[in-house]
Amino acid sequence: MTEEIKTININQEDYPESLKNIAHPPKVLYYKGTIKKAENCFAIVGARNFSPYGKQAALKLARDLTNAGLTIVSGLAPGIDTFAHQAVVEMKKRTIAVLGTGIDEQSIFPKENIKLAQQIVENDGLVISEYGPGIKGSKFTFPQRNRIIAGLALGVIVVEAKSKSGALITANYALSQNKKVFALPGSIYSPNSKGPHQMIKKGAYLAENSNDILLVLKM
Repeated sequence: MTEEIKTININQEDYPESLKNIAHPPKVLYYKGTIKKAENCFAIVGARNFSPYGKQAALKLARDLTNAGLTIVSGLAPGIDTFAHQAVVEMKKRTIAVLGTGIDEQSIFPKENIKLAQQIVENDGLVISEYGPGIKGSKFTFPQRNRIIAGLALGVIVVEAKSKSGALITANYALSQNKKVFALPGSIYSPNSKGPHQMIKKGAYLAENSNDILLVLKM
């Protein structure tokens, strides 16, 4: 990622409006690409250890929601996050990756997504973090990052997740921020369905497709 890392603080004009209202908004953001004060975003999150079903759903949801005018947000993690970003990049559309590390090449995790991060920037997208260059990921930084994913978005869908998962942390942040939370149902015999079903039991909307989401968002 050869583009220069830029910074923006919470008092500047183009700082994302949706982040100003969350608990503990980042005072400074480091980014590459195009930052916008306001846009309609939607987060797709899920398991690193995905199934073919989860991959298929993530790809289709990302394409369909992008075509409906939403900017897809995710965390550039392996698995479902990666598929959500890839689907949008293949359409040459805008997507936002929120990292739990610095956004310099030495810090980005996973390393195999450095090229994807570059493609996001090249397609008018945004790679963003509250962590400066040289900051590696930790058990603290990735969960903290998830409040920003939720904060940027009108809503979040959990595609696949085990009962203890970073995706559920994002969904619970979204609930605390009064955002719409959705979950993709799955097999009762799959550990990856435990997380989405847990969220449905907590009141998340069951979403089988993009229309289920767009109806709730009134888009």
